[in-house]
Amino acid sequence: MAFKTVTDYVAWLYYQYLLVTGIYVLEPWEKSIFNSILISVVAMAVYTSYVFVPTHVRLALQFFAGVFGGQNESAMTLMS
Repeated sequence: MAFKTVTDYVAWLYYQYLLVTGIYVLEPWEKSIFNSILISVVAMAVYTSYVFVPTHVRLALQFFAGVFGGQNESAMTLMS
């Protein structure tokens, strides 16, 4: 019984996706091209976020630590 409700819910979500994007009026081959392009763009965005966001966050934290008075290790060794 629970499996049927899950499949009904997923089918309803797919139907909503078709309606919101407006691809319900396309032919099946056009839908597949649209969906493959959409999946490719989402995959590239996820990969780019995974690779580059941690580096940018680390650099931003280092920058703001320097701006707000944080001292890096080389300055600390010169003082002692």
